[in-house]
Amino acid sequence: MAVRDEIVWRSGVVYVGIVLLAVAVLIRILILQFVQHNKWADMSEKYVFKTTEVQANRGDILAANGRLLASSVPYYTIYMDTRSSGMTGSTWSNGINGLCAGLSRLVGERSPAGWKTVITEARRRGDRYFLIKRKVDYETLKKLKELPIFREGQFKGGMVAQAENRRILPNNDLAARTIGYLNLGSEGNEVGVEGAFDGDLAGKNGVAVRQRLIGGDWIIVEDASSVDSKDGNDVVTTLVVDLQDVATTALMNQLRKHNAHHGCAVLMEVKTGDIKAIANLEVGGDGAYHETYNYAIGESTEPGSTFKLPALMAALEDGVIDTSDIVDTGTGTVKYYNKIIHDTKEGGNGKISVKQVFEKSSNVGTSKIIYDHYKDNPKAFVDRLYAMRLNQKLDLQLQGEGAPLIRYPGDKLWSGLSLPMMSHGYEVQMTPLQVLTFYNAVANDGKMMKPRFVTEVLRNGSVIRKFEPEVIVNSIASRSTIKKAKSMMEGVVEYGTAINLKNSNYKIAGKTGTAQIAKGNRGYRQGARISYQASFVGYFPAENPLYSCIVVVNAPSNGVYYGNIVAGSVFREISDRVYATRFYRDYITENKKDLKQVAPEAGNGYRDDIDEVLGEFDVRYKRTSSEDWVATRESGDTIRLASVKLQDGLIPDVRGMSLRDAVFLLENAGLKVRYSGKGRVLRQSPEHGSRYFEGTTVSLEMNM
Repeated sequence: MAVRDEIVWRSGVVYVGIVLLAVAVLIRILILQFVQHNKWADMSEKYVFKTTEVQANRGDILAANGRLLASSVPYYTIYMDTRSSGMTGSTWSNGINGLCAGLSRLVGERSPAGWKTVITEARRRGDRYFLIKRKVDYETLKKLKELPIFREGQFKGGMVAQAENRRILPNNDLAARTIGYLNLGSEGNEVGVEGAFDGDLAGKNGVAVRQRLIGGDWIIVEDASSVDSKDGNDVVTTLVVDLQDVATTALMNQLRKHNAHHGCAVLMEVKTGDIKAIANLEVGGDGAYHETYNYAIGESTEPGSTFKLPALMAALEDGVIDTSDIVDTGTGTVKYYNKIIHDTKEGGNGKISVKQVFEKSSNVGTSKIIYDHYKDNPKAFVDRLYAMRLNQKLDLQLQGEGAPLIRYPGDKLWSGLSLPMMSHGYEVQMTPLQVLTFYNAVANDGKMMKPRFVTEVLRNGSVIRKFEPEVIVNSIASRSTIKKAKSMMEGVVEYGTAINLKNSNYKIAGKTGTAQIAKGNRGYRQGARISYQASFVGYFPAENPLYSCIVVVNAPSNGVYYGNIVAGSVFREISDRVYATRFYRDYITENKKDLKQVAPEAGNGYRDDIDEVLGEFDVRYKRTSSEDWVATRESGDTIRLASVKLQDGLIPDVRGMSLRDAVFLLENAGLKVRYSGKGRVLRQSPEHGSRYFEGTTVSLEMNM
């Protein structure tokens, strides 16, 4: 009996122990599940799984005509899982020699035998992520996938390709600083279009889940927590690659010729303020010129004689002078307190008109005009400059604009010398783009346009944000003053300091500038050496301005530093090259047409639409056809509507039509359409009247 009781007692103890153990396990499970869930989930995340950001594809930056200026190109890092569970021994032994020979050919770095040695050693160690090559392009990736072993795929062949995006500039250094850079500084990218429109270009990063493998490597796994990335938007700039190439080449040639430290050139469309080209070049340690800083936007310096235009315009606007008034410049020197101001012409210019003062760029004459008329009321002069918006930033789309400086009477550094010095561009500071914007306003009959770098933001080809031309001020001066300013600028090229830019094909209007460069508090002289800044700013064609342009060359060191030679030559090369392009010829043709025609050009297209438009503008027109598709023809002050002939099997004439009408007409005929540009159809290929078969592609070139 005692034995039986002992057995029962012992069984009871075991039973109770098992129950207690089960309860303990249950309690532990409950604690793990509900009390310590976050702790162990974090540890799992840290040691087994982790989430990482998947970078979104950055949007493209495009030129005005759609050409790529900056784009993200996929590159790949290639690894090999030497212990991939699907890789058989026969796959390895039969393919390793061919794989290594292919790696040596495509990747380099080692001989076939060298690759075999390191890969075999990696397999012996059990490496799951053995690095083959970084920054592999897509074409090389495709060839690697065809090699023995790798051709079996990731599971059986062990090849792992991790994609990463690399930003490229297809046009190399062209406008590189304006396009911008990525990942500069601890606060991110703040340079150029890349920085200013980073929010549009960057897109939205996704989330990927990675699992830790034995050996410490991580692989991406499918998981409900994964989130796809959202690619960035595209940004369309005002830049034209062909014109940018013209400006950069012309500037670089002149910088090399004169061994200058740096320089910039900006080409602006007069009516819109669009920046068509902007070049900034600085000599590097290698002796070559590179885009390292946006001098046109960021460098605020004393402009020198190019400031004589706003100075004299202020006096003209106040009515204290006229361009025909006579100024005695004497022998070319004038003294204000302890400062002697000189003219460049030896012996001086004597008595000359105000217009000639500007044409000959007389420092003496300009300083006399401003000092004599404003010495008792300097605030009136500065107030007039302020009214022309010369003391304010332009509030550009890009960051980094230098601040203009025009002191006001009573400021700490204002003195009796301030008026005569300011008159010819000293004791004031402006950036090249600020100077150009003022001159562009004169070319634009007084309307000052904000420089525009970006016109629209695209999402999958559709416009989601548009930036229209923006007017800073409708008129910087009266029509009379603007007219006189234009005449003075034309005189600079016809009779004055820039007569070397005169040509028989088209007229240039502008102003030369040659300024000494201040060395901080040390003045303008460094030992026996003085550094100069040469500039020329103006527009063309003078009689009907299309483009304005500024060129600034800093510290030419071959003994030649005058604005007409150093900077003016670059301006002339740019304007000549632009004159030779179709951009200029199309513009002139369009303007001549506008001058001759009495009735407006209505284009070609659907008859009801053209009827509605002509009726809305109360234009006289005569219908000579009842066809649905018509072409417009001028007939004196009347528009005549003629039919567009449509014949089965022949390509219709869609020239002059909007893209919508042209695509509708062609696709309804069973044709495919490819187009480039904007506006109306300028050319088509194949030509109209050509016989076609269904599915033929017609290429359309638009006129913008």
